Amino acid sequence: MAASRTRSGAPGGVPRQKLIEEFLSFSCPGPVHMNLPLDKTLRIGVQGIHRQVDSGPGPWMPTQAELRAVVERVDRGGYDSMWVGDHISFPLSILDPLLQIAQAAVFSQRLTFGTGVYLLPLRNPAAVAKQVSTLDHLTGGRLIFGVGVGGEFPKEYEACGVPRKERGSRLSEAIQVLRQFWSGLPATHHGAHFSFSDVSMQPPPRQPGGPPIWCGGRSDAALARTGRLADGWIAYVVTPEMYKSSLDKIARAAEEAGRTVSSFGTSHLLFARVDKTYDAALDAASAMLSKRYAMDFRKATQRYAALGPPAQVAEKLQAFYNAGARHMVLDFVGPPEDRDAQIDWFAAEVLPLLKPLTAAGV
Repeated sequence: MAASRTRSGAPGGVPRQKLIEEFLSFSCPGPVHMNLPLDKTLRIGVQGIHRQVDSGPGPWMPTQAELRAVVERVDRGGYDSMWVGDHISFPLSILDPLLQIAQAAVFSQRLTFGTGVYLLPLRNPAAVAKQVSTLDHLTGGRLIFGVGVGGEFPKEYEACGVPRKERGSRLSEAIQVLRQFWSGLPATHHGAHFSFSDVSMQPPPRQPGGPPIWCGGRSDAALARTGRLADGWIAYVVTPEMYKSSLDKIARAAEEAGRTVSSFGTSHLLFARVDKTYDAALDAASAMLSKRYAMDFRKATQRYAALGPPAQVAEKLQAFYNAGARHMVLDFVGPPEDRDAQIDWFAAEVLPLLKPLTAAGV
């Protein structure tokens, strides 16, 4: 699939300009009916920085030039952010997210960077507080710290000496530890997993109070934690209907905790593939995801991914916006060698369709 190929992206031969005009004529939906203060503007990000393209002989040897090329491509395409996942051990080759972001921020002075998500329970939160505070400075305050528990790969917990059954309680406590250290004042904390008194960590992060902490997870426990402790939520493999229901649960948890939330970030990591037809997109996306997760992922791809011609992909994002999502993070799926072309195709033919939602002050 060549990036320069002419594509109408319009089902039934509808001219691309007409599609844009139809999307521009949409009236933006009213506020989502929940007690969370949501932005009006939709922001679009890309998941992944360093990505292994092939599995040839020998170890994967990523280069700085590859990282710079993809960061500049995403920046040039008009996206808002780049996000990186995290694993100690994973079926595919993966690099540390904080170090990737530190280098990527050198090549874009505009993009926001986020972890989606960082497995905080695997680490000591005091050390992480220092690393992330430093990264907040290196990015010029363009950092969102997404955290989660993981757990689908138990060997990670074994390797790090952390009982897997403690991952939820460790995450909740670690978030409190981060905020203590990021306050700029000497930190004191005595909890079930971590205990210290009068520890100073300087300098404080660039963003007052530290970068926003967004929690991932779909379980009731994860949603309750998000409502009690987090500045935002990162969703994954949910439908728009599930998304809105989950936000309602988060809002109730925040209210029950007596929180006054001045702003709240809502994000969704969405598998996406632009193609001439829905079926072609489904075939390519499901093949790749089935390999990634070592299981038949076709039905899940049908249910959760944004697939097909540009208008069809844009409609999926619109549905999540209507459900309350304000940061869509796209994981472009299919053959890895197609990724650059997918980034360009989405930027050229889907982003214009979303202009009513991405324009500031919607």
